[in-house]
Amino acid sequence: MIPIEYILIAIGVIILYIIYYIFAKDAQLTRNIRAVASAVEDTNRQIYMIEKKLYELDKKSSVSDTKRIMNDDEIYEEIERSVFDMINPVKSNIRVIEQNLSDLSVAVDSRLSNLEGGIRQISLPSSVHGNDDSKITSLFKQGIDVDTISKELHLSKAEVEFVLKINQLR
Repeated sequence: MIPIEYILIAIGVIILYIIYYIFAKDAQLTRNIRAVASAVEDTNRQIYMIEKKLYELDKKSSVSDTKRIMNDDEIYEEIERSVFDMINPVKSNIRVIEQNLSDLSVAVDSRLSNLEGGIRQISLPSSVHGNDDSKITSLFKQGIDVDTISKELHLSKAEVEFVLKINQLR
């Protein structure tokens, strides 16, 4: 068996080693904390200097802005720029409206010509035949009035006037 003295000495050595290890780690952690604290302090110092420079620059720029007064030409140029920026979208909208109106005008003209062509193609009333048409126009060209033509051909006055309008005689 191992004597107790050796066991106590071994336990003492282990305890001393643990104490040494704890002190070594504590010293290392203290160094690390001081390094971090120093870095934080340097960073705070740099931030303070940057803020101070920004404050001075801001102060200088606000002083120079208040000292700067625009002359008449600069004012007119600024007004022209502002007006141009406001008018530009309006001009483009007007162009779009003009184009739409032009397209609409073309469409209306096309529809009108289609309607006129359709009206010309409308058949004559059933009582008016091709022979009556030529008779009506020839009698009208001879100077005979509408009432007389309608009585002679046994047609209504409206039918006679219709034929004359279709042939563009009235």
